[in-house]
Amino acid sequence: MRIATVGTVVFILVLGVRPASAEKRVAAPARYKVGTVTRSLAPKEPYNWRGAQTHALVTQVWYPADSTSAEEAQWIGPPNAPLFSAGKAARDARVASVPPRFPLLMLSHGTGGSAAIMAWLGTALAAQGYIVAAVNHPGNNALEQYTPQGFSLWWERAKDISVVIDQMLVDSTFGSRIDAARIGAAGFSLGGYTMIELAGGTTKRSAFVDFCKSPKADNICKTPPEFPGDLFNISGDLARTDGDYRDSLDHAGDSYRDPRIRAVFAMAPALGPAFPLAGLAKISIPVEIVAGASDSNVPIESSAKYFAAHIPRAKLTIFPGGVGHYDFLDACTDQGRRIQPLLCDDAPGVDRDAVHERTIAMAIRFFGANLR
Repeated sequence: MRIATVGTVVFILVLGVRPASAEKRVAAPARYKVGTVTRSLAPKEPYNWRGAQTHALVTQVWYPADSTSAEEAQWIGPPNAPLFSAGKAARDARVASVPPRFPLLMLSHGTGGSAAIMAWLGTALAAQGYIVAAVNHPGNNALEQYTPQGFSLWWERAKDISVVIDQMLVDSTFGSRIDAARIGAAGFSLGGYTMIELAGGTTKRSAFVDFCKSPKADNICKTPPEFPGDLFNISGDLARTDGDYRDSLDHAGDSYRDPRIRAVFAMAPALGPAFPLAGLAKISIPVEIVAGASDSNVPIESSAKYFAAHIPRAKLTIFPGGVGHYDFLDACTDQGRRIQPLLCDDAPGVDRDAVHERTIAMAIRFFGANLR
């Protein structure tokens, strides 16, 4: 759930220069060139923007592109010193002409992250024939100032995904090219929590509070460093002064199941204690979960293993050894390792590219089997 200092990074995609140290292996032979565009999607008002300055769902789309497209390296960070590799794609390329329609995958980033920080997965899935749409969640993404609402109204993220599905299905470029009967979703950390919500799990916020006050409390209860104060105290203040916040709290326990989503893939999913058993037992769609054994940010006992034990027929894979939370972010450049050591310094013996490769292969198999 916590992406410690990622908010200090300005996420700018830059084409061109490629530090050799950020080269990544490919999990499967590409079937398509990859194109990318950014959409600024405006849902119907009123909408809970969670205090964000931008009143739009800024969404990055990766998609199968025409074979003549010229892919270029994409980067996150300053043009002369990028911090993360964001894969390869062709800006504004034409969509591949065949087949007539592609399945749609939604992608949800972790706390304080961005759509672009999940490009390692988005570009790989697009190369396999999926249109992938990754939303920047309001108040909780690194494109602008963070807000306490964005960090504490977790369930609002599921609405973002559903709205972007609405918009993608009528998009002038992609709408007619999406197979609306074949929609899935994937998410990392708080984005993994979002997957559980979209699958039909229901949040009980008080259960999370009780867990964090109990002897079982673990690192999932720690406040993200972007908000060094007590988010629950801030929540109490906002509930008294902010009508939109109070209304959202009143609907925290609602179901945000989107019946169009047929399968979800959750990476290091967070906030297991926020879901009572009854809220997980009714999930009926395929769920696959992957996490690292050494995840200290989102301990696997209270989240990944908890979800897998109580979601019917869920599949769980735990990567052994030193694999941790941030291994599910984009590969870092040498500059990234200098500037963002918390996000970039993997444990000894851990190969982030290998983690990506295996995760991509799992996702391709999972969605291939469940979005037929």
